[in-house]
Amino acid sequence: MRFSGFLQLSINVAVVVASLAATASASVEEGNGNTIYNSKTRRQVSCNVETFANVLPTGAKVEKVEYVSAGSTFGEPLTDLMYPISPTNLPELCAVIISVVSSPVSAYRFGIFLPAEWNGRFLAVGNGGFGGGINWLDMGAGVRYGFAVISTDTGHNSTTADVLWALNQPEMRIDWGYRALHGSVETGKTLVATYYAKPISHSYYSGCSTGGRQGLKELQISPDSFDGVMVGAPAWYTNHLNTWVCKIASYNWPADSRKHIEWESLPPIGAEILRQCDGKDGVTDGIISLPEQCNVNWNDMKCNSNNDASDFAKSTHCMNDEQVESLQHMYQGYVLDSTDEQVMPGYLPGSEDQLYTVLNYSDASPYGLGYVRYFVLNDPLFQASQYNDSILSLAEAMDPGNATADDYNLTAFRDRGGKVLLYHGQADGLVPTTAGGLYYNRTVEATSGGNVTAAREFFRRLEIPGMQHCGMTKVDAPWALGGATQAAALGNDTYSVPGYADAQHDMLLALVDWVENGVPIDQVIATTWKTSTDPSSGVLRQRPICAYPDTAAWDGSGNVDDAASWSCGNNSTNSTNSTGQVAHSAASMSYMNPFSVIVDAFRVLDFI
Repeated sequence: MRFSGFLQLSINVAVVVASLAATASASVEEGNGNTIYNSKTRRQVSCNVETFANVLPTGAKVEKVEYVSAGSTFGEPLTDLMYPISPTNLPELCAVIISVVSSPVSAYRFGIFLPAEWNGRFLAVGNGGFGGGINWLDMGAGVRYGFAVISTDTGHNSTTADVLWALNQPEMRIDWGYRALHGSVETGKTLVATYYAKPISHSYYSGCSTGGRQGLKELQISPDSFDGVMVGAPAWYTNHLNTWVCKIASYNWPADSRKHIEWESLPPIGAEILRQCDGKDGVTDGIISLPEQCNVNWNDMKCNSNNDASDFAKSTHCMNDEQVESLQHMYQGYVLDSTDEQVMPGYLPGSEDQLYTVLNYSDASPYGLGYVRYFVLNDPLFQASQYNDSILSLAEAMDPGNATADDYNLTAFRDRGGKVLLYHGQADGLVPTTAGGLYYNRTVEATSGGNVTAAREFFRRLEIPGMQHCGMTKVDAPWALGGATQAAALGNDTYSVPGYADAQHDMLLALVDWVENGVPIDQVIATTWKTSTDPSSGVLRQRPICAYPDTAAWDGSGNVDDAASWSCGNNSTNSTNSTGQVAHSAASMSYMNPFSVIVDAFRVLDFI
């Protein structure tokens, strides 16, 4: 299929080159050697339905083509449930929406932004949770770099935690699982080359959470799709992660049981664990930088009125033995009741502020309960209290939608020169940070025989201390480094890291530099501001995020908030978490009862 697709693309490009010969594109060279293609005549003539309709495959049709002038906006604010906020102040571009029939009972859509000043590159951006909708905000960020950008709606229109669309719809699950992205990439590349009448120089991917899973899945099934793949907090272990999220309800509910932890107690619990773990890296800065080395003192977490007890133990948020056990389950991961085998690793110390996403619902998280109801069992009446480990076995056997991205042999991708950058916040309370470790370690074993040095030639991994799911922080940790959805957290007219749009501070630009210039990613400098999502407030902290197995070490004398005071090296002494389990894991984000309205309003930020 890949060879026939390439042949079709070549034919399509040849036809369009001939048809556009009269309006051939002018080109200019940037100072860095990149070519910018910017024919005004082509923009005016080619941004129309006919340009694209002539080269679409069977079953696909043009839904909309619109010329967008510089400074304007484009999106679907009235109909896109997942991404209703449109990017603004866009560069001049041609916006296209394509619909594709994927089976007799399913279809998907995808959008394309084709900038007037194109850098010759292609970028696909991912989605979040179970949501369906074209990710216009991430497309808006991507097009500002100069990429031609695509995003799919994954075959349906829904908010992130709405899974009802999947009930008795196996074809729609397949679209969500992989088919919509794969088809959008293949057809999107044809349309990009058609519009510019020039071949694409390099192809890239950026996505986080479900978007991270999508990127891994695509490079597994189609190693030729991308030259560089950037995946954040990948929810790749779908059949294990989402079943575990359903089982988590049994740890913390019902609400009137002694084991129940209220959501209001999680931040104070996190503050106590921060107190215990902060200094493991030799710097007391309010950030847990080596969570795997933290051994929580559970006695300091239990209610105790003695004078020598910890402040937390004497507070109203102190825990009884049953509550401590509930919390310990979160770090231990999914352990089978019958054998005590760990089949899904757990969260790291420092993730407590975000654990409401899986712990604190009126019953069970929709990311777990919805998956079991509508993907696995086709039973909307199933209750979390009915969960048992046989459902995991069923999910493994079925893998609904073929969504689980668990192919670890990436030799075909590696051998054609592909590069992967996997990043994950260590304070992620939705997709356990150890997810990256599990996938990375298995891939190193399958692709490089366990040789990390050899694997680093094509696969690098970053863990960001204090960063939550896909971005943001509760502890003033540097978190912004050009990751998927991160620009959207800073506004609907931003891209990269404001003020630092270079390969030293932006992972996507670093990935481009690695792919095209052979400069490996040893570190990327993360940034946060005095108001963490307002760059105009001024930089608060910057710090290098080091490629595994290296970690950042302070020089002992410089300003700890200055990246120059830190250096990367092998400063870690082990790779296990506080339970002694090997670091591994995965998922997709969610709503919380107390803040559901707020999260719904900001779901467009895609931190899910």
